[in-house]
Amino acid sequence: MRDAYFVEPTTGPGPGVLVIHSWWGLNGGTRALCDALADEGFSVLAPDLFDDEVPGTPEAAEAALAALDINEAASLLLASVNALRALTVDPRAPVGVIGFAMGASWALWLSARLPQSVAAVVAYYGTQHIDFDDAEADYLLHAAALDPLASPDEMAQTEAWLGLAGRPVVSHVYPDVAHNFAEAGAPDFDEEAAALAWVRTVDFLRSHPPVTPGD
Repeated sequence: MRDAYFVEPTTGPGPGVLVIHSWWGLNGGTRALCDALADEGFSVLAPDLFDDEVPGTPEAAEAALAALDINEAASLLLASVNALRALTVDPRAPVGVIGFAMGASWALWLSARLPQSVAAVVAYYGTQHIDFDDAEADYLLHAAALDPLASPDEMAQTEAWLGLAGRPVVSHVYPDVAHNFAEAGAPDFDEEAAALAWVRTVDFLRSHPPVTPGD
């Protein structure tokens, strides 16, 4: 059975944010980020797409990603959005979604698949080339200048797809950093760039009333 990590503010349920991990799995760094979001006033759910597997090397991570059942993952993520909404301060309100690398691709997909349930998407170095015409979310894209897997050019293509659908999007390219720069414990983690992206992420989520914590 798939696991998940859920955390909410000490004061009780807040607006919802779904966190979708990268190929490093639902590791300590992802859980710590969820805790930090809860400290900011959000109720946070992070589903485990790898079923308790936490890869320790790029080779193991690539193998875990290759073994992922796409249909099963899609069903889990769709169910996770619905489960999260039920755990928030207002189950009628849409949620925000943050994704890293492969998780960012899933986050972008979710916004098109569940337009009335997703109000804001933060995509860390992940792309998606699909039709966003039905989406209702706003988007924040974080790109790494030295990323061979999700290059700034590929991120720009994703931004273009969102633009074609008339969706509001803000994009930032971080110089001198590579893939996974924002994930603590990853080989290319960059503390300074990660901190800047974090501030931008929280400010972005707070700028969207459906997923903004109250005073």
